Amino acid sequence: MTAGTKLAREGAASWPDERLVSECLKGNEQAWSALIDKYKNLIYSIPVKMGMQDEAADIFQAVCLDLLSDLPRLREPRALPKWLMQACYHKCLHYRRKSQKHLAAPEADAEGIAADVENAPLPDHILCELEKEQMVRDALTELSPRCERMVRMLFFENPPRPYQEIARELDLATGSIGFIRGRCLEKLKKYLEKMGF
Repeated sequence: MTAGTKLAREGAASWPDERLVSECLKGNEQAWSALIDKYKNLIYSIPVKMGMQDEAADIFQAVCLDLLSDLPRLREPRALPKWLMQACYHKCLHYRRKSQKHLAAPEADAEGIAADVENAPLPDHILCELEKEQMVRDALTELSPRCERMVRMLFFENPPRPYQEIARELDLATGSIGFIRGRCLEKLKKYLEKMGF
């Protein structure tokens, strides 16, 4: 990736969904990359929550292909996260049904099960959890690059990194990590409140 392409892609990452969708529909490759980057964790999290870690990569690819073909039919760009959640949930159910095919009932019952899978809504408790997780991801991107990196290193990596390592990587004094972390978390809290978290 060239430096210009990277900058264009990083700029596109901050666009609202309405602009990302519009640019994707015009064939803007940076917008497609930014859109996938923005929602990749959301898409991957659904099969993981459903205990389908082994199928997560295949489900991710299938959802991205559906997104590519179905995006022109999306009436409301702000509904994209919910559409992705529902599409991914259906893919998970489809993959689960396929893997349990040898246990399936007679052909007529299998057709009925397939119809149920296609129309099954995402359970409310999962939908609520996924929406909150995506809000956190979106709020993180609002932070300064240093704050975002620090929060990700402190709270999103497993196992957690020692302060000395984080300080070295961010070129900070070890003793300043706690103070800066507090300021970053306060900013994150304000963004989340603004989003209605």
